Amino acid sequence: MLKYESIAELVRAAQERGVRISELVLADQAEAMESDPLALYEKMELDLMVMVDSVKAGRQRDQKSMSGLTGGEGWRMTAYAEQGGGLCGPLMSRAIARALSVAGCNASMGRIVAAPTAGSCGILPGCLISMMEDRGLPERDVVMAMFTAGAFGMVIANRASISGAQGGCQAECGSAAAMAAAALVELMGGSPAQCADACAIAIANQLGLVCDPVAGLVEIPCIKRNVSGLMIAFSSADLALAGIGARIPADECLDAMRQVGDTMSEALRETAKGGLAATPTGVRLQKQVFGSD
Repeated sequence: MLKYESIAELVRAAQERGVRISELVLADQAEAMESDPLALYEKMELDLMVMVDSVKAGRQRDQKSMSGLTGGEGWRMTAYAEQGGGLCGPLMSRAIARALSVAGCNASMGRIVAAPTAGSCGILPGCLISMMEDRGLPERDVVMAMFTAGAFGMVIANRASISGAQGGCQAECGSAAAMAAAALVELMGGSPAQCADACAIAIANQLGLVCDPVAGLVEIPCIKRNVSGLMIAFSSADLALAGIGARIPADECLDAMRQVGDTMSEALRETAKGGLAATPTGVRLQKQVFGSD
């Protein structure tokens, strides 16, 4: 049975059996849970459908968060993408729109998949649904890639953290980007080792990212950080697929992330006492939502 304590373990086990990480994980989880692999696959398939529905809910023109601070970002970006794609091109612009839509759905108390957290919920669906709907990849491949993302997330949770309160936003959007990067590599036919490289690159490029939600709400800057995480996931996957490996192994990157989180000031770990939350505008918006007290 897998322990999910290291990325190296996942890569080694997949290489030894000559399978993709998703196939390894699905078989392992079925055995551990004494369940039919098909039943686990169908449950993951339902999670994908929730992601698809979240995109639809969050791209509505009149979508607003409960606080009123955000809303409509998914609709605006979708409209922009439909005009030609802008600087990033059609695929990436639509992926950005999907990430914004899911994060907006979350902010308006809609149903989302925490992947791995609600604050980072737009990154994985933004990546995977774009590959399915815009690149035409089979739904089955996308669902299987979610098992790979989940396995990487389990290792990250066990070895470092996926909690903004514990490790800053590097532990939320950073972890989500790493999970998505690994899943994208597998979707594009990359090896288990390349999945690990993509994970490491994504983590390294968000190391030290603080968690500073304005008014303590998962809206500002969280929603837009989902976009940054998505872009890092795609670029990290492309680097790995091009054969540009990570010079620092994934597990060492995770250890570094944990160490950085442990030394991060409490004000920068989801307390809304530092960073953007403590700016004059951040303070004003907090008073706007909750009053002067």
